[in-house]
Formats: sequence, C-alpha cells, structure tokens
Amino acid sequence: MQTTDLVIRKRWGVARASNVFRLLKGLCLSIPALLGMIIAVVMVMGAVFAPLIAPYAPDAIHYQALLSAPNATHWLGTDDLGRDIFSRLLFGARLSLSVGCSAVLLAVVVGVPVGLISGYLGGIADEFMMRVLDSVIALPPLVLALTISAVLGPGLFNATIAIAIVAVPTYARLIRGQVLSVKNNDYVLAARSVGVPAIAILFRHLLPNVMSPIIVQASLGVGFAIILESSLSFIGLGAQPPTATWGSMVQIGFQYLELAPWFVLAPSIAIFLTVLSANLLAEGLRDQVRAQETKGQD
Repeated sequence: MQTTDLVIRKRWGVARASNVFRLLKGLCLSIPALLGMIIAVVMVMGAVFAPLIAPYAPDAIHYQALLSAPNATHWLGTDDLGRDIFSRLLFGARLSLSVGCSAVLLAVVVGVPVGLISGYLGGIADEFMMRVLDSVIALPPLVLALTISAVLGPGLFNATIAIAIVAVPTYARLIRGQVLSVKNNDYVLAARSVGVPAIAILFRHLLPNVMSPIIVQASLGVGFAIILESSLSFIGLGAQPPTATWGSMVQIGFQYLELAPWFVLAPSIAIFLTVLSANLLAEGLRDQVRAQETKGQD
C-alpha cells in the first residue's frame, strides 16, 4: 500500500512538473508574456543586487549636486538633497516590490481559506461571509486603504496590512465561485462517501483544482498593490523619509516637477513598467490556463 502511494505521489509530482514546464514554454512563446517576464526579471534582479549595482548609497548626500540633471556621474540625476536617483530607485524597488508581493501573499493566505469554507459549506455561513466581504468591496479600494492606513498609522508595515485587507475579498469571492462549480464533481462526492474529513477535502481535493484563477489574479494583484503602496506613500501614509520607495520618490519629486522633471519621471516609469509587466504576465497566464483547461476537456 505504501509502495502504491509512493508511486502515485511520484507520478503526480512528474505530472505537476510537466504542467509547469508547458506553462513556462507557453509563456515564452507569447511575445507580450515574454516581454512581461523580461521586465519582471530585470526589476527583481535590480532590487536583489541593488547594493552591487547602485553607484552610491541611497541616503548619500551630495550638496554640490542638488537637483542635478542626468549626467555621467549621476545617470538619472539627483534629488533635492543631492541623493543619486538611480541608487534610490534600485533600493526603492526592494521595498515597493516587497510590499506588493507581501500584500498579495497575505491576501491569498486569508482570502483563499475564507472562499474555500464559504463555497463548500454554503447556506447561512456562506451568506454571512459574503455579506461581510460585500461590505468591504462596497468602498473604493483606495478610499478603504487610506482609511485603514490612517487608523493604523503611517508606515510600510501598516500600508501592507491595509492593501492586503483591501485585496482579501477579491480572492475569497474568486475561490468561492470556483469551489461552487466543482464541489459536486465525482471526485469530491467519492471522497465524502468514504468519510474523508472536510478539511482534507478542502485542501487536498478542492484547492489544487481551483488555484489556477488565483495564480492569474495574484499576478494582477502585485501590480495593483504597488499602485496602492505608491498612492499611500505619495500622501504620506506609506514609507516615511528618508526611506526610499517609488511612491515616496514621486511624492517628493512632484514638488519639483517644473524645475527637475527627471526627479519624478524615473520612479513613475518604474511603477509603470512594473504594473505593465504584471498585466502582461497575467494575460499570458490566463491564456495558458484556458488552453490547458480546453485541452483537458478535449
């Protein structure tokens, strides 16, 4: 029996690896998705190796080069304190990307179990959970994030919590819809009939079969989270000086828009490219998931 289980697990692992390989191959064959992957890799590599790539420390002040235009010494110019914008952009990528990914991960960790339980149980429990989520969705995301951040106080940690709370209903409702569509399938009914515990059905049988839309949504969610973090930092509820994030750089640079447009242009382009890559990747993932589902049905 143990040998049979081991063989099944090995075959399942090989099948999963094969699916991942086909997914990556499909993404590489799609020009937009490949472009998104390249941009994402460049952004992540820049953030990871910022201490090696950045020519200056992010807080190093050069009084002789205040608001200096891009030149051979400072590739993207300097800010109002003479700090190198390119260096701050690289170190800011660390925090902006970390906040975006952390907020999405937290939202998935909370939202997916809520959606699983709500969709599987149904009835009054489902109605109650959905009404609570509807009350959260009723407010515009930015307004809700601003409200939560104002209550919790400024700072990147509180901003991450606020962004995650805003995103939880999206993942919960998405996974609930998927569970409702598959919970009466034969493999779920068979598991119930032999007395498999509900928790095992949820996480062993249902979750692996409903995760594809979550992966696609998470790709989109990272870009959305970065926009929210930048918005919170722009109004002073995110990163606090002298911490460098793209949003805080835009907030400071906006004051010198006419005098030094490069100050605000560099972080704005970084935000745009990151959100663009997230959207391109999400579109590519969606196309590949649909193609695999269609092939599976055939």
